[in-house]
Amino acid sequence: MKEVREAGEIARLISYLLLLLASVGLFFTANAIPASRFEKLGAGAFPKIVFGVMIIVSGMAIIDAVRKIPRSTYGDFGRQTVAWARRRYLVFISLAALTAYLLAIPVLGFSIASFVFLFGLQLILMPRRPKSMIVAVIVALVFSFGLNWLFAEVFTVFLPRGVL
Repeated sequence: MKEVREAGEIARLISYLLLLLASVGLFFTANAIPASRFEKLGAGAFPKIVFGVMIIVSGMAIIDAVRKIPRSTYGDFGRQTVAWARRRYLVFISLAALTAYLLAIPVLGFSIASFVFLFGLQLILMPRRPKSMIVAVIVALVFSFGLNWLFAEVFTVFLPRGVL
């Protein structure tokens, strides 16, 4: 149980570091907010205050988290992270498929890209029996070509057609 708690502390430390980096980036981005001639502080003053406080709090949290974590835990965290990712491989496959789908829409168009995405993801996630394959084809057809028809004919909204 101690190992899980220590791995959780490292994960918390990583989240604090990401929050610190985001706060620093947003703090400097607040400089780009155009100032109004009617305000003395400027439009970016409030965001700078908020992000400045977030930087300070994140820094304090990082110091506290580093103080709590034993040095021997860092190597174990890598092993536990890999084991965690292996247990959730379907999530990563789904995210990769979604990324490929979003990149394919401008090229293939909504209907074809949606059909390939839905059918492919169902092949990965569903049991491969003849009945489930028929259901997968029907679902992919309805939610790709059917949605395209619905939007075009009923709502007069045309979804991306693609270059192919």
